[in-house]
Amino acid sequence: MSDGVNGAAPVNGSQEARNASQRYLSTRGDDYDFSFEQVVLKGLATDGGLYIPEQIPEVTNWQSWKDLSFPDLALELLSLYISTSEIPRDDLKGIIDRSFSTFRAPETTPLRHLHDNLYLLELFHGPTFAFKDVALQFLGNMFEYFLVRKNTGKLGTDRHHLTVVGATSGDTGSAAIYGLRGKKDVSVFILHPKGRVSPIQEAQMTTVLDPNVHNLSVTGSFDDCQDIVKALFADADINSTLNLGAVNSINWCRILAQIVYYFHSYFSFVKQSSDFTIGDKVRFVVPTGNFGDILAGYFALRMGLPIEKLVVATNENDILDRFWKTGKYEKKPARGPEAEGGLESDGVKAHEDGVKETLSPAMDILVSSNFERLLWFLAYEFAAPAGMDDEWNKKQAGQEVASWLKQLKSSGGFGPVYQDVHASAKRDFESERVSDKQTVDTIKSYFSKIDYVLDPHSAIGVAASVRSMTRSNIPHISLSTAHPAKFAGAVELALKGEAGFNFEEKVLPQEFVGLESKEKRLTDVDNDWKKVRELVKKQVEEELKSQK
Repeated sequence: MSDGVNGAAPVNGSQEARNASQRYLSTRGDDYDFSFEQVVLKGLATDGGLYIPEQIPEVTNWQSWKDLSFPDLALELLSLYISTSEIPRDDLKGIIDRSFSTFRAPETTPLRHLHDNLYLLELFHGPTFAFKDVALQFLGNMFEYFLVRKNTGKLGTDRHHLTVVGATSGDTGSAAIYGLRGKKDVSVFILHPKGRVSPIQEAQMTTVLDPNVHNLSVTGSFDDCQDIVKALFADADINSTLNLGAVNSINWCRILAQIVYYFHSYFSFVKQSSDFTIGDKVRFVVPTGNFGDILAGYFALRMGLPIEKLVVATNENDILDRFWKTGKYEKKPARGPEAEGGLESDGVKAHEDGVKETLSPAMDILVSSNFERLLWFLAYEFAAPAGMDDEWNKKQAGQEVASWLKQLKSSGGFGPVYQDVHASAKRDFESERVSDKQTVDTIKSYFSKIDYVLDPHSAIGVAASVRSMTRSNIPHISLSTAHPAKFAGAVELALKGEAGFNFEEKVLPQEFVGLESKEKRLTDVDNDWKKVRELVKKQVEEELKSQK
C-alpha cells in the first residue's frame, strides 16, 4: 500500500496549489473536472455517483489556526477547497459569517467535558437544534450566492430557478427548510418517511408556511425517500425542465462544512487540557446513519488533524458495524445470536423494508449514501500499488465503486471486499453497535451521574465512547447530534420517574413550546418516484406562475 498522510493514499495536494483550480470528480468514474459551483448546484453526478475533490489538501500549518473563532477557522479550511477564482475570499467570508450568526452559542459548537477523558461536542446550537444546521445554514447561503450571481440583470423566465429535493430521517429536513425558506429563485421539497420522524421534527418542518417550502410524507422508510430523490436526479425528464439541487449529504458542500468542527473541537480540547500538547492524538466517536458526519472526520484526518481513530457508532440498523467486522456490506440486518458476527436480536420491530424501528430514528437507515465516498478512497488506495499513472488509478477506483454499488442494487449487498481494502478501512476506523436498551441505560446513567440529558443518538455515541475508552486511554470526543427535546419519547422513556427529572423544566426549549399546535402544511404521497416527479413539476410550475 502507498504511504500518505496517516498511511492513506496520496491524493493530497499542496496548500499553495489549491487556488489554481480545485476540481471535483464522481466516485463512479464517468464525471470529472467539475468546479465547486457545479458540484454544489448539481448535487448528484450524472453517472449516479457522489462528487469528491480531486485532491485533499494536506495542511502543514494547521496548528496556527488554534485561536481562530469558528467562522474564521471555517474561512481558512473552506478556502482550501474553493478557489478564489470561483468565490473571492471576502465573498466567502460574508457567506460564512451569515451562516454561523444564527447559532445560539458564542463558540458555535461548544465542547463539554463529561468525565475522565470523555468530551461531548455539542452540535445542536443552531436554529433547528440539530448538528445539520452547521452544514445547511452554509449550503442555503451558498445556493443564494450562486443564484444571485447567475440572475443579475435577468427577468422572468430567463432567471435561473433551483428546485431543491431532499430526503430526511428527521433533522436534515428542518435544517434545510430553515436554510432555504423565503429565498428567491429556490423551491424546496423535503421527503420524510410517514410516521417515522419524531412529532417535534415533523412540526419543525411542516409549520414553515413559506410558499417555496413543500413537505412530502412518503409511505415507506428513509431509504425509500432517498431512493426517490436519487431517481429524480437520474431522470432525464425532470432534469430537462427543472434545475435540481440536493441538500442531503450527497451534496459535497454538506461534508465540507462539517470538517470545520473537527478542527475546532480539537483546538477547544487543547485549550481545556493543561497536560495535552497540540499534535497529540485524539479519538472521535460519531453516531452514524448516512455516514456524512463521520466522513467529514476522515477528510480532517487526511488533511493532517492528529486523529488516532474514527469510531463508527450505529444503532441496531448496523450495516456499517457489520462491514467493519466482516468486510461485507449487506442490507439485511443480522438476526439472532447465531447470525454472522454474533450480534444479538434485541426484539426491535422490523418493517417489511428491513429497517428496524429504534429509539434513534435518524439512524434507522440500511444504506449509508456517503459510505460510497469512503469506498472510492479505499479503492483508489488499493489501485495505487499497480504502478500506473494517477488518472488510471482514479478511473480504476471509480469502476470498482460502480461494480460494488451495482451488486448492492441487484443483490442487496457486496463483499467481502479485498483483504487490503478492509484493512485500510480498519486502519482509520473502528465500529460499535448500540442497542435500544443500551441507549436508554446511557441516558439514565448520565442524568444520574452528572445531571446531563442526552438525546438517543448522542447517547449511542457516548455508549460507544465508553467502550472505546477500554481499548485506548487517549482523549475521546463524542459528537452529539440533536437537542434532547427533539426526541421527547425516548428521553421520557429513559428518565420518567427519575429523581429530579421534569421534561418541561430540564429539557424543553422555549422555541418548542406550542410548536405542534401551529398551522401545518403537508402532502401525503405514495412511495412512487414517478408520482413524486409529477407533483414536484406541478408545484414548481404553480409557484413560478404566482411570482410573475
